Amino acid sequence: MLELFLNFVQSSSLISLVVLAWLALYMLMTLWVFFYRFAAINSLCQDENRSLGMLVSGELSHPSSIKAIRGIVENGVNRELLGIWKHQILQKASRGLTLLAIVASTAPFIGLFGTVIEILEAFFQLGGGGQVSFDLVAPIISKALIATAAGILTAIPAYSFHLVLKRKLYDLGVVLQMELDLMLSRQDQNQIRF
Repeated sequence: MLELFLNFVQSSSLISLVVLAWLALYMLMTLWVFFYRFAAINSLCQDENRSLGMLVSGELSHPSSIKAIRGIVENGVNRELLGIWKHQILQKASRGLTLLAIVASTAPFIGLFGTVIEILEAFFQLGGGGQVSFDLVAPIISKALIATAAGILTAIPAYSFHLVLKRKLYDLGVVLQMELDLMLSRQDQNQIRF
């Protein structure tokens, strides 16, 4: 196996190796962003669900995460400030999703670029030899297609992880909106009583 790998590295062009290294870096970034963001968003969802439960039961008047915006607690509930609070949390939670979208959309093209360069170099080397048989061309083309396969293999998890995280963000947004609506309705009820 190691011999096969070393043979591949020695027979590949510099551009193909750069493309494969680029795709490997993309894959590492994809995995890191997904696991880090998934844990962070999941933790935020749990915290906000807990706060929502305490808001509903009356144990809290404001979610604990609302302390990030001064003025809401001191000056009373305000629709605009609550909207800012919600968007700040969602913005913080969505960091890294753009990277996943970029990887998902560009990785196949990067792999295809490596394949095209490898095939061009192979045809250039084979072109001066006269008649070329299929037995000689097939291994060269199959080796060139590795970059395309690597690009697709990198894009699939990035796209899937992007969708999973978008769904988690949607769930977080729903909980934040419920907290926001509950606080505003309580404020409206308090104003009616006076």
